Amino acid sequence: MGAMPPDNISSPPAGYDGWGTLRRFLPYLWPRDNTGLRWRIVIAVAMVLASTATQMTLPYLLKWAVDAMTVTGPRIVQFALLYVLAYAMGRFVQTGFDNLRNIVFERVGQDATRALAENVFGQLHRLSLRFHLSRRTGEVTKTIERGTKSIDTMLYFLLFNIAPTVLQLGIVAVIFYLNFGWGLVAATAVAIAAYILVTRIITEWRTKLREQMNQLDGKALAHAVDALLNYETVKYFGAEGREQERYARSTRAYAEAAVKSENSLGLLNVAQAVVVNLLMAGALAYTVYGWWHGRFTAGQLVFVQTYLTQLFRPLDMLGMVYRTIRQGMIDMAAMFSLLDAEIEVQDIPSAPALAIRKPTVTFENVVFGYDPDRTILHGLSFHVPAGKQIAVVGPSGAGKSTIARLLFRFYDPWSGRILIDGQDITQVTQESLRAAIGIVPQDSVLFNDTIGYNIAYGREGATQGDVEIAARGAAILPFIKQLPKGFDTEVGERGLKLSGGEKQRVAIARTLVKNPPILVLDEATSALDSRTEKDILATLHQVSENRTSLSIAHRLSTIADADEILVLDHGLVAEQGRHSALLEMGGLYAEMWNRQQNEIVPEAGGATEAAE
Repeated sequence: MGAMPPDNISSPPAGYDGWGTLRRFLPYLWPRDNTGLRWRIVIAVAMVLASTATQMTLPYLLKWAVDAMTVTGPRIVQFALLYVLAYAMGRFVQTGFDNLRNIVFERVGQDATRALAENVFGQLHRLSLRFHLSRRTGEVTKTIERGTKSIDTMLYFLLFNIAPTVLQLGIVAVIFYLNFGWGLVAATAVAIAAYILVTRIITEWRTKLREQMNQLDGKALAHAVDALLNYETVKYFGAEGREQERYARSTRAYAEAAVKSENSLGLLNVAQAVVVNLLMAGALAYTVYGWWHGRFTAGQLVFVQTYLTQLFRPLDMLGMVYRTIRQGMIDMAAMFSLLDAEIEVQDIPSAPALAIRKPTVTFENVVFGYDPDRTILHGLSFHVPAGKQIAVVGPSGAGKSTIARLLFRFYDPWSGRILIDGQDITQVTQESLRAAIGIVPQDSVLFNDTIGYNIAYGREGATQGDVEIAARGAAILPFIKQLPKGFDTEVGERGLKLSGGEKQRVAIARTLVKNPPILVLDEATSALDSRTEKDILATLHQVSENRTSLSIAHRLSTIADADEILVLDHGLVAEQGRHSALLEMGGLYAEMWNRQQNEIVPEAGGATEAAE
């Protein structure tokens, strides 16, 4: 009887309110700006009413046919045949109404799902970097996947199972009262109440089992994804056996939970069958007893049996329906919790676009930390003149990379200001701010697409000509032309089919396509071997000409020719000046320089697969 419930069972989020979630979803289901979709809903409801009306007349046709068969005569045979044919036609018409209803409503459900998913996806890109660093990407994508998948199914059961069943209950109660009196109505009501109670109790128990099963499934998936993402690390340490055993423990636990869950389904089916068949036996016995005393006809036996069968057919799925709707509410609530997540960095109302005449960058007494109990920048102040190449160096933890994140406004300072051409970046739109700044990061992550796509990603609407010019400027065009597929060469996930130097050049080309007035080089060569680093540095120096550039560096040799070098220590500028002047000072910079000159820098380079 009870069908298998969906697998995507998750726990309700904190403060879960099912009815509140449904109220929030209704605007997606009844869009104010789309009259066509609202008409579809009206037509679908009309189809539901027509299907229910047809279904309610079918038992009468069977009753009349059976009663006609108890009387002899050619005319009676004609009536019996007519009723039987009408019954068959009615079943066909009902099926037609049900399928037309599904066809009409499908676009409504899909449009509601699409609109909600798009809103959540847009929200995820509006949330701060802090949110994404604190949440697992797999967890977030799973929340969206579960929420969107459950919506269509939940709507189907809510509108086309629960609502028609409630309507049928009312109609059957009236029909039973008119034909058999209050006794059968009361017995049916008690049986249905018992059926719903038993189903809910067992289903709640099954829900806990399925939640445990789902958690174990997610744990197994997380282990598998983690191991595959760290494939190289697993190989480095010969840990294949460990990873397989770790995964096996999760799958064994999942299998045990799955057995318990499936066994509980059998118990639910048996409990439902007991209630249904007790009512069926009592109702049919009552009809036979009335027929024996001449109060009922033979046709009323079929009449009662058909109505009860029709009534309990949708109720047979009550366990799954209840679970699906409940789970749909929970999954939608999880999606709405993403929509409700606080947007840490927001544009002020009516914020103007950043207008740049002279691309200067100024930090004024900036105080910031990622956690309230750990301050990174302690009142940092410095100025980058337009067209100059300024370098920022310092020991690990001094706050070098934090500068780039604040400049792109991934976070806002706790106090102080960051100015570009004299404009506070918190007072202008984030879109215009980020359009004015280009970055070549230390780890150049590429999309799992072609080289051409990754370069063109720098600016929307970039042409093939723009891509080729940028590739030439980044000194990667000769390499691309050597590839069999040229710009259509796939780079693999995170660009792993390219070497470190090739990935950096693609990142440089992407920034050249963007053509920003301000350029940030965030330790752009620290992961490269010395030969590749030298080539990349030459390219970066050429790219930085006629731009304001801020180079965040670990290797001091890469920024020795900068117009000015800022030495950070504990979130403050400890020293500043040109390379030669800082060496003469004999301070922190000179100490770092001497230490690095005495170190043996290991060669680091990646083999390229793209050319193979």
